[in-house]
Amino acid sequence: MSLRPPSDSSALFRVCFVCTGNICRSPMAEVVFRNLAARRGMESSISVMSAGTGDWHVGEQADARTLAALSARGYDGIEHRAKQFDRAWFDRFDLIVAFDRSSERILRAWAGDEADRAKIHLLLSFDPAAAAIDVPDPYYSDASRFDAVLSMIERASAGLISQIEPAIRQGVA
Repeated sequence: MSLRPPSDSSALFRVCFVCTGNICRSPMAEVVFRNLAARRGMESSISVMSAGTGDWHVGEQADARTLAALSARGYDGIEHRAKQFDRAWFDRFDLIVAFDRSSERILRAWAGDEADRAKIHLLLSFDPAAAAIDVPDPYYSDASRFDAVLSMIERASAGLISQIEPAIRQGVA
């Protein structure tokens, strides 16, 4: 079961963050990236959502540790409800961001063609200082791992928005 993604055809740039279950990493990124866009006055130009490759948590809130990590840094993720990525969504997004090579492989297998596959990127590819390729899944860890993952997501999200901001400001994506 999956939920339909919001269709914001008026947005110049549409991004979907995809992790495994859509309760830890991708909800963090959705909240962080939406916040970055709003702080830069681009909330109406960028459509942001998140999803998971699996359906285990569809309809659930983000993990309590995700919400606590976000809240500790001033973010609000309470409205999040988990969704599973649907193969039909490729045409609705300009960028599909995976958190690890496993999710990236799944998304590439679901992609219908090269144009769809070209939309898929690993989150840490947007952080030039990143020492890793994958954002670790904090689900089986403690609060400190959730905090560390949030820091990785904030840095990479800042890099991503810096890359797309010039095109958004010029009215093209």
